[in-house]
Amino acid sequence: MAVTPPTPQARAAVKLAFTPKIVDAFREGYGFGAFRADVVAGLTVAIVALPLAMALAIASGTTPEKGLLTALLAGGLISVLSGSRFQIGGPTGAFVVVVFNVIAKFGFDGLVLATFMAGAMLLVAGFARLGAWIKYIPEPVVAGFTAGIGIVIATSQVRDLLGLTMSHVPADFVAKWVAMWGARVSFSPWALAIACGALAVIIVLRRFAPKAPGFLIAAVLATLVVTGLHLPVETIGSRFGHLNFGLPTPHIPAVTWERVKELTATAFTIAFLAGVESLLSAMVADGMTGRRHRSNAELVAQGAANLVSALFGGLPATGAVARTATNIRAGARSPVAGLAHAVFVGLFMLVGGPLAAYVPLSALAAILIVVAWGMSEPQKILRLMKAPMGDRVVLLVTLSLTVLVDLTVAIGVGVVLAAMIFMHHMAESASLSEGGVIDEDEDLDPSEPEDQRDGLPPGVVVFQLRGPLFFGAATRFTDLLLTISSPPRAIILRMSRTPVVDATGVGVLRDFIRRCRHDGVRVILSGVRDEPAQVLDRMGLGPDSGEVEYADNFPKAVALVT
Repeated sequence: MAVTPPTPQARAAVKLAFTPKIVDAFREGYGFGAFRADVVAGLTVAIVALPLAMALAIASGTTPEKGLLTALLAGGLISVLSGSRFQIGGPTGAFVVVVFNVIAKFGFDGLVLATFMAGAMLLVAGFARLGAWIKYIPEPVVAGFTAGIGIVIATSQVRDLLGLTMSHVPADFVAKWVAMWGARVSFSPWALAIACGALAVIIVLRRFAPKAPGFLIAAVLATLVVTGLHLPVETIGSRFGHLNFGLPTPHIPAVTWERVKELTATAFTIAFLAGVESLLSAMVADGMTGRRHRSNAELVAQGAANLVSALFGGLPATGAVARTATNIRAGARSPVAGLAHAVFVGLFMLVGGPLAAYVPLSALAAILIVVAWGMSEPQKILRLMKAPMGDRVVLLVTLSLTVLVDLTVAIGVGVVLAAMIFMHHMAESASLSEGGVIDEDEDLDPSEPEDQRDGLPPGVVVFQLRGPLFFGAATRFTDLLLTISSPPRAIILRMSRTPVVDATGVGVLRDFIRRCRHDGVRVILSGVRDEPAQVLDRMGLGPDSGEVEYADNFPKAVALVT
């Protein structure tokens, strides 16, 4: 069978789907005015990203320079390849739980390999054009795991918020609280005071000067207070010692089949989070600017960025909603702003990196408390708690599993549970009735009787199927058809309100038709839509199969048995 080559229009559409937005920006004409606006926006975002990248890295169980390295390398590459014009990439709060757990279980080399595998998965997803599919994750699942991540992040910061001295912090949520309670005697009032002060600065600036870089100002002020007054508060330098802010040599740890197998679930979770959060960020940017992102190009950009980040020992990266919104508000014109953000982060690493050693950890804890609150989105949680019971169950189950068990389990269970509830609703929406109003979808005479059974020839039964005939509704279909007391001479099955038929539905329909034929009963399908008709024909129940008869509408079906 000959394969029709793609048309030039189709090839152009595919090429466009993977074209980075930076190409569009230069094709449209890029002048000095746009460059100046992008540099200013990039500097603004970098000021926001600097303390946040370090704080996220520390919360993830690694050193602060890893966060800056990720913002530099992955952030820059995402801006070059992104399918969103204003996307800002880097480490985000969504990865904190995963990264902390994988480092605790498999070491930092395990994280590097899992991030590399996730990058490969994202590349495959992008080139397979799965960008549109990943956006179909139900809102209760996304809200559940992001709120759960927020709770876990906030919990992870209690140690530094209170200045507790702990030799080991467990990864498990409950065990972490038990360990912190055991270390309560080491509580530092000075650490709590610095954290509360930093938190107050952030809140006040957000209220009265929302354009000010609250995170950076809070971190700088806290550093000046702790250093100037020589307060006994733990800093980045006192905990981590000397930090290397240079660019490391590319390296991938040893890869074995056993290692790949044990990290596959974690890599999938990283890929899933990177894909979902980057596309959500792109959609937010679209809403703020009126532009439209390219989802598959975005996944490719995220895949390449995570590959490179892993090569240089960085963290998982994705599009950051808050930093992307900041970029837009700061007047960005193109992805060059994201590149400028990465360059400014790199300059800080080269010039100001040693200053990071003086930043108090309690101030970074305050920053992450604010991040955790934003991730939890309490307003959205309250709104979803007014949704139907099924959505509430999915939300609470996903949130609970994220906090108490594992993010991978939470996402898997949440998606499966949401799918099962959706299928239940779809199955409930399917109905098969013997009487009732004539289907308005069919081209009928207005003088027809209101009840489809009126005026039928003797020995003829009519059923009207409404809703999808798929595996979730197949049992109900069979049960209803079994209610026929004695075999008639013909059965008309009206299907104009059946938009979808799957393999299980076809199988149930075939069994019913064969049972009827065995009893000498004719079966006529009336008003079958194009898509179900194609499925039925491909699976051997078409008009030429000899097993069933077809009629364009109900009057023609009646005429066949008159």
